[in-house]
Amino acid sequence: MRLTNIAQMVLPHGQVHSYAPEARGFTGREFLVSFDQSRHVGEGDRPGSWMALAARLPVGTTLDAIADAWQCVVARHGTLRTAFTRNDQGELTLHELTLGPGSWLTHDVPEGSATRDVVRAVFDTWCRPFAQPSHRVCVIQPDAGDADPRPAIVIGSDHSHVDMWSLLVLLRDLADALAGAELAPAAAFAEHTAVLAAQAEAPQDVRERWSEVMDAGGGLMPVFPLPLGDVSRAHHEVVEVRDVLDRAGLERLSARADAAGVRLISLAVGVLTEVSLAMTGTGLRAVFPVHSRHDAKWHDSAGWYITNAVLSCDDPSGATAAVKDAIRLGSYPLAPILAPYGGMPATPGMFAVSWLDTRRLPVQVSPDFEVQYVSAVVPTDGVMIWFIVNEQGVHLRCRYPDTPVARESVGTWIDSVQSALRDTATVPGDTDTEAGARHPTPVPERVPPR
Repeated sequence: MRLTNIAQMVLPHGQVHSYAPEARGFTGREFLVSFDQSRHVGEGDRPGSWMALAARLPVGTTLDAIADAWQCVVARHGTLRTAFTRNDQGELTLHELTLGPGSWLTHDVPEGSATRDVVRAVFDTWCRPFAQPSHRVCVIQPDAGDADPRPAIVIGSDHSHVDMWSLLVLLRDLADALAGAELAPAAAFAEHTAVLAAQAEAPQDVRERWSEVMDAGGGLMPVFPLPLGDVSRAHHEVVEVRDVLDRAGLERLSARADAAGVRLISLAVGVLTEVSLAMTGTGLRAVFPVHSRHDAKWHDSAGWYITNAVLSCDDPSGATAAVKDAIRLGSYPLAPILAPYGGMPATPGMFAVSWLDTRRLPVQVSPDFEVQYVSAVVPTDGVMIWFIVNEQGVHLRCRYPDTPVARESVGTWIDSVQSALRDTATVPGDTDTEAGARHPTPVPERVPPR
């Protein structure tokens, strides 16, 4: 399983098809719009608002079989049958959408282009906030004679309807449907939104803690602690993807966490805090995504079950407490909490750190699928770092604005984080480590300036 983006992902060369469901209009049912959906969709219709997951399917899987299976997936997940509209006053409405069996479209791959370029164009066109529906499935049938004849599938959706966990759910359900399983309806994300809306106000201490966190940043979200250059406007993005630790390194890092009696994420946050203190003189302060699938009924549901908290850690020894604090901050509806700040402020230079240990997810798929999590290419004015932990090790993807200053600052910061995590995973006396000669620091993959 690999983190990548559409400009760097690996897809076979071959014929590209996309499945277009037939939209038959709204049913008349309307649902509440979640806080994050409102922020995301409220930015308007635009390309690059989607996220996707790519995988390889068994040899011989036909387009007809994929279409039938995808219809079963759409029938199972209510969020895939919803769409947004906005009136003249800017108010958003989420509607239930009737979808009928669709058809396959074939897309030419121009000379000199890659299949990923075609997939990007499909998703930029159809996986938009106001599309009806805002999801598409692309299939690449490899050219004859390709060393790997398995078809590749890329499932894309506007972010308003999915998160990374959801994409794994959709792939698993598609595979089950292809195998002949019947898919029962999953709990609907709209129901989750209604549950949150009916939830009691956050406790006084949580609201006070949010006030402390926000006031510490002058009412703004955390920003990257090193210079980024002029980010008063968004720039083309730079994306770096690194394999920080291999399987053996992860085992050693996990053993170090176990010996300290802490979770792996707490150990990592302590390392990030050490790096921040050494480089900037200040502790770690970052936006920290937290999932809201607290009830097991949501584990098999597709939707945007991610909210945001702020992770603040000034002392590596307090990393466990800092993680617990951030999770608690993200356990209550944010709309009323952040209302005094105008919602979640769009802060230039905003810094976010995401951590996902896929080994702990209740949803698993076979490594044979060769899963790639795929982000769009978008302009950016902030720094976002994703850590993915899986059976193969620890992986990092970072997105930041393409300015000379940001390249130097963020690149140096990532180098330091990577080195520190490898040093932490080094067992004294062990010469075969990620810090050793047999495990050199990989050359980062970068999206070239455009």
